[in-house]
Amino acid sequence: MSDYLDELRWRGLLHQTTADEAMPGFLAGGMRTAYCGWDPTSDSLTIGNLIPIMLLAHWQRCGHRPLILCGGGTGLIGDPSGKDAERSLQTREQVEANVAALQGIFSKVIDFDSGAPNAASMVNNADWLCELGYLDVLRDVGKHFSVNAMIQKDSVRERLHNREQGISYTEFSYMLLQAYDFLHLRKTHDCTVQIAGSDQYGNIVSGIDLIRRDMQGEPEEQSRGYGITAPLVTKADGTKFGKTESGAVWLTAARTSPWAFYQFWLNASDADVIRFLRFYTFLDQQKIEHLEQAHEAAPHERLAHRTLAAEVTRMMHGDAEVQRVEAAAKSLFSGNIRDLDEGMLDAVFADVPASEHGRDSLEGEGVHLLELLPQTGLAASKREAREFLTGGSVSVNGEKVTGSDALDRSLSTDDLLHGHAILLRRGKKSWHCTRWS
Repeated sequence: MSDYLDELRWRGLLHQTTADEAMPGFLAGGMRTAYCGWDPTSDSLTIGNLIPIMLLAHWQRCGHRPLILCGGGTGLIGDPSGKDAERSLQTREQVEANVAALQGIFSKVIDFDSGAPNAASMVNNADWLCELGYLDVLRDVGKHFSVNAMIQKDSVRERLHNREQGISYTEFSYMLLQAYDFLHLRKTHDCTVQIAGSDQYGNIVSGIDLIRRDMQGEPEEQSRGYGITAPLVTKADGTKFGKTESGAVWLTAARTSPWAFYQFWLNASDADVIRFLRFYTFLDQQKIEHLEQAHEAAPHERLAHRTLAAEVTRMMHGDAEVQRVEAAAKSLFSGNIRDLDEGMLDAVFADVPASEHGRDSLEGEGVHLLELLPQTGLAASKREAREFLTGGSVSVNGEKVTGSDALDRSLSTDDLLHGHAILLRRGKKSWHCTRWS
């Protein structure tokens, strides 16, 4: 059984553990069960959630058993950690639908079905939290919590200092429910370890303390719990990880296309790419060190970036999608975009400037580029459009407009890609998507 803590340590994924001295020996003593929880606040997860998924995947690869906890119960409440305002409460139907949607994400990274002794399981805390009575929680859980200690938690203290917003009793009680989850899993699944991001350390300690108090009188090995946390990821420049100009980067294709997903990783900064290879791939230390050396020797070749993008996209979307996006990238570079299928075409050009036009105008003489270019912003005026056309710097669907008749070039229905789009480009990088309906 390989050493889990050493694996996290060289990858830079180990932030903090409880019981530092006892933890290595405990993990070396046989197969252990650890859980990490996700509240189903959406029907997908963002790449910000990928670190704890990777922690459980490494846990399994080191011979231990992972439990994925979907917070069908706690999702009805909302975790105040990292939030400066109260969450909007979701209906039970919304939460249940989100739980069902998230199951497919975890199975892409973690083994549920091999039949191995350490195959993963998924549990839903609605199954036990929704059965608890209010008085039962106050008597059996609340009596073990000091309000004095609770208000010192970062997630609570920051909200208490915000006089305009504050914190509701509902969210204030969240840490009791998370602690009870750990106790319940300790008793029912022999789960001894909770794994999470560093912002959850206080909640993990609360769960460990509840286990100790509730199971007082049991042998010490039966009444102990442990915690392992990973650092919260930021970019090298200190900005938030996982956000782009168009919004969050999601782990499902319905929210973020494989193309956009691949491009996010491909565009990682030079200062981040090796760190992200350690965080978000299963490549071993020797391979990553080789990529680091290659990157330092020839950063312009972007081998590390292309490896990162391919590995993470393959993990979440499969090898076929990696091949599609890499083929699309080659087509875009060569200008041969007519080979792109409709879905890939829409994904590739989703974020470029676009304009809407009437399809009827493409009939007859069509639409003259000289007139259209100023409308798209690719030229500031007809005079500038004339210069670009005669200079051979304008392309239609990747094909340069050249020759003596460039000024007379018109767009027609023959130029439509998949019946609705014509792509214009000025120079090498200035694209514009015209849509015709």
